[in-house]
Amino acid sequence: MKLIFNYENVFYSFFYDDLGGCVHRSREYAMNYVYSGEMVLDDGKGQIHVGKGECVYIPRDHRITMYKKPCDGERYCGIFLSFTRSFLREMYPKFGQNKTSVRTPKLDEGVLKLPKTAEITSLFASMTPYFDPEVKPQDDFMHLKLQEGLLALLHIDERFAPTLFDFNEPWKIDILDFMNKNYMYEFSMEELAHYTGRSLATFKRDFKKISDLTPEKWLIRKRLEVAYAMMQEGGKKIVDVYTSVGFKNQSHFSAAFKKQYGIPPTAVTAC
Repeated sequence: MKLIFNYENVFYSFFYDDLGGCVHRSREYAMNYVYSGEMVLDDGKGQIHVGKGECVYIPRDHRITMYKKPCDGERYCGIFLSFTRSFLREMYPKFGQNKTSVRTPKLDEGVLKLPKTAEITSLFASMTPYFDPEVKPQDDFMHLKLQEGLLALLHIDERFAPTLFDFNEPWKIDILDFMNKNYMYEFSMEELAHYTGRSLATFKRDFKKISDLTPEKWLIRKRLEVAYAMMQEGGKKIVDVYTSVGFKNQSHFSAAFKKQYGIPPTAVTAC
C-alpha cells in the first residue's frame, strides 16, 4: 500500500510495505529526502543507499530504479522536491545571475547524495508536519520551501548553478542508439520523444525513416532477440530472462516468443 500527496511539486510519499522497485524518470531536477525507512537507488551501474535523515539530488531526465521500503521497524516516508523549468526560470533573476563564474563547470551526470547541512536539516524538519494528510499546506508556503531547497543546493556546490539554470533545449540524439540501450524499460511514445529531444510528431516522423515497425513492435522484437540470445547461452531461468529484457509476465513473453520464432521458449532452453 502507498500514498502520495502532491503540494505544488512537493510530493509526500508513504510506503506501508516492501513494494519492490519502480522505474523513476524525472523530467525535472529534484531532491528526495528520506524521513523514515530506506530508499535504494539503482542506475544500472551501481546502487546508492539512502537512510533516515538523508537526502539525494536527482538530475533532470535521469532514469533510475527506486526501491522504497521499511527499515528498523519504520515504514518508508519521504519528501520529494521537483524543480520545474518554469520555477527555475522564475528563480534565475534572484539566484542565478552573476552568482558564479562563466567558467564554472556543471555537475557530472548522476545521482548525488547530499551532505547533511544545517540548511537541508532545517528545511525538511519544517516540512514534516505535513506528513499528516489532514494538514494541508498553503501553495505559497510550498513555493517558499522549493526556494529554500534550491538555495540549499546552490550553497553546497557552485556547480549546481550552471547545471540547474541551463535552459537550453536538448539536442536530438540518435533514436536507435537510445532504444538499443534502453529497450528493457517501459516508455510511452511521449517519453521516447522527450528523451530523444523531439516533439511527438517529429519522433514519429523520424522513426518511420529508420524502421517499418512501430516503436512498440520494434521494442518487442528487440527484447525477444536479446532473450533468445540469452537462452542460447544457457544457464539462465526463463523467469530471469523475460524480466531482464522488459517483459512483465511469462505468458505475454511466451506468446510473443512463439509468434516470432515458431517455438516456445522452453524449446530453446532445452537445447
